[in-house]
Amino acid sequence: MEKGQIVNIRIEDISNEGSGIGKFEGMAIFVPGVTLGDVCDVEITKLKKSYAFGKLVSVTEPSPDRVEPDCPYFGKGCGGCTFRNISYDAELCLKEKQVRNKIERLGGVENLVMEPIIPAPEILRYRNKAQAPVSTGGIITKKGGIVVALEDPKIGFYKGKSHDVVDIDDCMLQSPAALAAMKALKQFMKEDNITAYDEKWDKGLMKHIVVKTSESTNEVMVILVINGRGIPNSEKLIGMLDDEIYDAGYNLESVVVNVNKGKSTQIMSDEYMVIAGKKVIESELLGLKFEVSPLAFYQVNTYQTENLYSKAIEYADLKGGEIVFDLYCGVGTIGLVAADRLRTIAKEKLGDVSPEELLQHSGYVYGIESVKGAVIDANRNAVINGIVNAEFVCGLAEEKIDELLEGRRPDVVFIDPPRSGCDQKLLDTIKSAKPAKVVYVSCDPATMARDIKILSDTYELEKAVAVDMFPRCNNVETVCKLVLKG
Repeated sequence: MEKGQIVNIRIEDISNEGSGIGKFEGMAIFVPGVTLGDVCDVEITKLKKSYAFGKLVSVTEPSPDRVEPDCPYFGKGCGGCTFRNISYDAELCLKEKQVRNKIERLGGVENLVMEPIIPAPEILRYRNKAQAPVSTGGIITKKGGIVVALEDPKIGFYKGKSHDVVDIDDCMLQSPAALAAMKALKQFMKEDNITAYDEKWDKGLMKHIVVKTSESTNEVMVILVINGRGIPNSEKLIGMLDDEIYDAGYNLESVVVNVNKGKSTQIMSDEYMVIAGKKVIESELLGLKFEVSPLAFYQVNTYQTENLYSKAIEYADLKGGEIVFDLYCGVGTIGLVAADRLRTIAKEKLGDVSPEELLQHSGYVYGIESVKGAVIDANRNAVINGIVNAEFVCGLAEEKIDELLEGRRPDVVFIDPPRSGCDQKLLDTIKSAKPAKVVYVSCDPATMARDIKILSDTYELEKAVAVDMFPRCNNVETVCKLVLKG
């Protein structure tokens, strides 16, 4: 086999990144844009010792799971979606298989008990947060140091494995409010000759637009990430954003400028200023109200988050009076839902008692989060909901947990870490503390499986379930229940 050769293969598997995997003369070939079961002609684009990469030339025998993509940008470079060309049932099967394989192979779990994957109630326009890079195809510097864009602004999403921006007018995953905000910014940049940031030259102003939408209150926050100190004629931009978002059926409640100068792997820095409206927007989840600030983490699929957290609470199997740790707690969502559940159990058991006696029997939730703004949100969310049996502290979970363990032992620990998973020290501390139950919520089955293996000398994985939080994309959430051995 050689580069440029066209081979005919059957797609036998799908990689974690969503590429199809087929074999030719015993060598695995990774091909984007194909479906499990497709027979296709593939041009070899890169050769390695034991595998190769290819690009689709034509599908000679389509898979029964193949469907016509409902997005004009799919297959044309946009890296936003992976599974627009297969049926939703087939997508669910692939994701469930991916989670099972990771837990069994990397976690070393035998006789795994997995509940059926939980499908998303909505597979279109479900995202409450959009992060869109801004580009103008490069910049030039004219006499006098004036920086000028080479092209009209592009706002959209990166091509796969690149920082080239695919300009979009619509996205089947995003809310109408996010699309309206992107439209307004693009028009403003054209009219006022605003440059986009160019990574190569480290010049230009606009870097990203981030839009947070609350479907329960119709409130919208727009965050403008810039390589500078401010936006010229920002009052005009605020007016354009307000008009477009209102026409889309939402209310612009907050406009934030995030200052993120120079080259950075992070979309937003810690430095921001509110230039219009409120510091937060409000959302509702499982009967509770939550305030979300610019930097705080909040699950991007509100419709499915209720199913995810309901399953986490179910796995915790709270009986009343428990001490609960909520690690990587974000704005306090899981912890406050757990605290509310503990309070409800106490009310049912005790009946009409004083608030002091109710608190005495309601158990308590302690949360840890490394983002200061999210901790402020979490404690404020407790106050908003009248929840007095929960508190949240700022710091790294692996460091702060020792303070929480002084004089108390948790009965249940919730873990909802970033994609990188848990710190080894944290897992060792949990094993030493020996809570009866650990409920692990994960957005990366590989790192979750690694952590399950680390915990396996002390904890047994009782059951797990995949939750499709990201329809049409290759990511999947998982909830696992681990119980103390012996």
